[in-house]
Amino acid sequence: MSDARHIVTSYGQELQQLRDLMAGMGGAVENQVALATAAILNGDAAVATRAVELDAAVDEQEREAETMVIRMLALRQPMADDLRQIVGAMKITAALERIGDYAKNMARRSIVLGQYRLPFSLTGLANMSRLVQENLKLVIDAMGENDAAKAQQVWQSDQAIDEIYNSIFRELITYMMEDARNITPCTHLLFIAKNLERIGDHATNIAEHVHYAVTGEPLREDRPKGDGSAYAVVRAPDDYEVSSAMQLGAGGGA
Repeated sequence: MSDARHIVTSYGQELQQLRDLMAGMGGAVENQVALATAAILNGDAAVATRAVELDAAVDEQEREAETMVIRMLALRQPMADDLRQIVGAMKITAALERIGDYAKNMARRSIVLGQYRLPFSLTGLANMSRLVQENLKLVIDAMGENDAAKAQQVWQSDQAIDEIYNSIFRELITYMMEDARNITPCTHLLFIAKNLERIGDHATNIAEHVHYAVTGEPLREDRPKGDGSAYAVVRAPDDYEVSSAMQLGAGGGA
């Protein structure tokens, strides 16, 4: 085999290794989110612990991907499609790592939440989590299949998640105003809901990167958004209005 053929083959193998690493990382964070959700809905501290423990492996995968990308950029000097794929991989793995952080934070809060008897249903949170997990699965499929259409479908689906988040936000603020004993568990649920909303946002970010890597064209129109929690106004039981200054920012950290 000639040196030129060997170099091309080696480069192709490196690209495939990077794709395999991204796919494995996507599956890991998908599992993390599923475990964290199950821990919240079932009050299962053991499942929550598993979700938290997975995060170290996800972080290591992100570091490995970054090292591979830097090496390939330095040594291979990729052009055109390959360059978009490689740079996109670094952005995508960074977004996946953040999703893992949010799932870890959800799982940790679920352990605290399990100490409380909740006088209300978590149906809204369960529906929100289902939509988030569907989008996450779809964008990971789009990533593995280089499918720009699937990526755009995820990008357009985030508004429904935001709308459920707005509803949960208002509902939990109302429970807190009605009974001070609800303040602690509802605060944890607010952060959990915000973590889910941010996971949805990162899924759409990944969708944007996948679309660009595949087509070379960015999604130029404004992303459909529906998070109005920063401006929510909740009517308290005694009929005065309380402006919800409880904007949660980035979701309580990771």
